[in-house]
Amino acid sequence: MIDTPIDSAAAPIRLDPVSLVLHSSGPVFVVVWLLVAAAVMVWVIALLKALQLGRLSRAERRFEQEAKHALSADALFAAASRYADAPGAVVVLELGKRAGSPKLLDSVAKRALVDQEQRAGSLMASLSTIAAAAPFVGLFGTVYGIMDAFLRIGQAKSASLPVVAPAIGEALIATAIGLAAAIPAVVAYNALNKRIDALLSAIEAASEGWVALVSEVPATRPLPSTQGS
Repeated sequence: MIDTPIDSAAAPIRLDPVSLVLHSSGPVFVVVWLLVAAAVMVWVIALLKALQLGRLSRAERRFEQEAKHALSADALFAAASRYADAPGAVVVLELGKRAGSPKLLDSVAKRALVDQEQRAGSLMASLSTIAAAAPFVGLFGTVYGIMDAFLRIGQAKSASLPVVAPAIGEALIATAIGLAAAIPAVVAYNALNKRIDALLSAIEAASEGWVALVSEVPATRPLPSTQGS
């Protein structure tokens, strides 16, 4: 049996990536543009988080330079008030709102540390979700594209390149864009998470000294941080 020739003039085939994306079948088209949006989101989130962590780290370094020389709770609270945006300063100011035993103040510090961890870790869940899901979303587009290629073979009763190339091409494009979204997400997540861990570890280590210093304030004495804050 002779295969029916394909009229190439009626259906010109262009295998460049842009043409494949723009003329892809419905589900693959949706998958591809969803992945493109995810890939753009990865870079936006990574940039925003890098700027945020840079700002927090600079404020924390300035605060800790003063805090390590503080010999009293008054000096510690004064330094925290000057660098109120630093995560460590926020912990100290929370300690200043309470008076009591070292055990109570340690609990307050841990609660404040959790709040700062959530603050520093905002949007990180989005990065991890894209890193985990994007390859599988791309794989769905790939599977659908291959199924479309088999359907075209059945309809045309031909396995010639003009019949299967567009469907196979758009399937592979879906995989490629899925990886283009997932790989930067993984790299950005690991790099940013390392910076967050380093920042929080430094604050946690210093918080023990802050608790000890604040616990020396008598429970009946008004704490300096409650004044004008």
